[in-house]
Amino acid sequence: MGRYLDMIDEPADLRKLSRDQLVVLAQETREELIQVVSRTGGHLGASLGAMEITIALHYLYESPRDKIVWDVGHQAYAHKMFTGRRGRFDTIRQHGGLSGFPKRDESPHDAFGVAHASTAISAAMGMAAARDRTGADYGVVAVVGDGGLTGGMAFEALNHCGDLQTDVTIVINDNKMSISPNVGGFGRYLTRLTRTPAYRKLEAEVWEGLGQLPSVGTKAQKAAHKLKESLKVLIQPSVFFEELGFKYIGPIDGHDLNELLDALQAAKDTPGPVVVHCLTEKGKGYHPAEQDFLRLHGVGKFDPATGKAEPKAPGGPTYTKVFADALAELAREDERVVAVTAAMLEGTGLVSFQKEFPERTYDVGIAEQHAVCFAAGMATQGLRPVAAIYSTFLQRGFDQVVHDVALQKLPVVFALDRGGLAGADGATHHGWGDFSWMRSVPGMVCMAPKDEAELRDLLATALAYEDGPSMVRYPRGTGPGAELRPGFRRIPLGSWERLREGDDVALLAAGAMVAIAEDVAAGLARDGISVEVINARFVKPMDEALLLSTARRVGGLVTLEDNVLDGGFGAGVLEILSDRGVHVPVKRFGLPDRFVNHGTREELFEELGLDAPAIAAAVRLWLRSSLPRAGQGA
Repeated sequence: MGRYLDMIDEPADLRKLSRDQLVVLAQETREELIQVVSRTGGHLGASLGAMEITIALHYLYESPRDKIVWDVGHQAYAHKMFTGRRGRFDTIRQHGGLSGFPKRDESPHDAFGVAHASTAISAAMGMAAARDRTGADYGVVAVVGDGGLTGGMAFEALNHCGDLQTDVTIVINDNKMSISPNVGGFGRYLTRLTRTPAYRKLEAEVWEGLGQLPSVGTKAQKAAHKLKESLKVLIQPSVFFEELGFKYIGPIDGHDLNELLDALQAAKDTPGPVVVHCLTEKGKGYHPAEQDFLRLHGVGKFDPATGKAEPKAPGGPTYTKVFADALAELAREDERVVAVTAAMLEGTGLVSFQKEFPERTYDVGIAEQHAVCFAAGMATQGLRPVAAIYSTFLQRGFDQVVHDVALQKLPVVFALDRGGLAGADGATHHGWGDFSWMRSVPGMVCMAPKDEAELRDLLATALAYEDGPSMVRYPRGTGPGAELRPGFRRIPLGSWERLREGDDVALLAAGAMVAIAEDVAAGLARDGISVEVINARFVKPMDEALLLSTARRVGGLVTLEDNVLDGGFGAGVLEILSDRGVHVPVKRFGLPDRFVNHGTREELFEELGLDAPAIAAAVRLWLRSSLPRAGQGA
């Protein structure tokens, strides 16, 4: 007989298996998931840990009629395999392949598109409210990790859900982990839930005994009630959920399919909102992931036999590491410097900073809004906070950037990792618009280094600037390989850098596009075109003097950015030219007005026509049609 997994083309096939067969299916799916992710990379540990939850949900609920909403989606790989996508699973996170996250236009079984934490309860509630409003009949389940419950949006949704009292089940996948170890009071609160059989036995005996108390008079009834409520608070912290209006089931073993199925069936049969609290182990069933769940949370290619990462080609340090090392150096010079992040110590490179400066490192959990306002509060008291947050996640704290930081002219430094195209994580993680929305904030200084060495200098420049907020934005991965000299150079605010002189056309490039601009210039020069290259490291304020003098001297300007064109760097150049009455042909290159899917940065740049050969070809054509003098050499 073949594998049970080979019999599963859709969730209905899974429901034909017995409970004992489901246990075997879980193991088979784990084995295949490990093999595929070892070749493609991806989010491994969370999906292994949520395996039994996934099987139980698809066994009891009829997706896509019933709605299963995943929070973040790191744990949804098995869900994809059970919902008709196993044949393409080896394309996950590959260019043109499956997304690494649930995505509505990929499958009707992906009820809600996700990738940022703490959204599932709100989305599930909206679906349940729509069901009630339209008279439809379907179940709604939200699967949220305990890490996702550290986000404020999750608490807002819990509060509303308890008030609305609609039928919705919230499955808490409690493995005590998000990407970084969970922090905060709520994480500790969940962990305090006693996990031993003795706790279960005591609980059962207490409730049974209280149920048998005779109802003799009002005093006896009140005494029994008070005793029951006191013991409830003492031995079952689930009172938190019950006081909000939820029925609470758990904690249960999230890897025991029989216990899971019984608990989820009970939740399904219970009217109103229900919380099912499952205790799981991240990386369950794969020893290397169980032993090192941080490293095997999001992985590149690895040896499935050992869990060891595939050797990487020799290369320089990533921008993330250069940032973290530079911040530590600057912190040694200035005791006011502190680091703030939102559950991304590893992702932003701050683990080493935390080891050296544990009292000056603040991981606030998955709570970007709080992180920004928290940093603002520290800045009011003379500290120099650096908020290291992925570009895609700082979007969630934009109100705080405006209202709590910029409006008060507080010197908070925003270190935006993953600016531009973030690679295999795709549309939900690209830093597609930070030039646009941060440039719109009054008083914000926006910087983008051309290489690793300039990142160090711009970070030092940002910390030296005390008149308001600033942003240093850098891409994922390694840079051009610039030499990292000792010490720091504070760069004059708003100053650009001329890297190459020319007369026919000037390439004005911001951040990661500078290296591409230099390649474009070299190609055009071979055609006899005189090309100037300018490193526009300040997107705001811009170097107006250099921009205007260049615009008046060359035949045309080309702007290059890995940011959406609407409101971005190129738009800022046009604004200055218009305001100053300078008329010169301008061609802009940047991200299109659409969300870009996943792939390597190189694949995506080629797809979008933002690699050096494509830009050079487009500039040649533009020069021929718009600037005859410059186009003669072409």
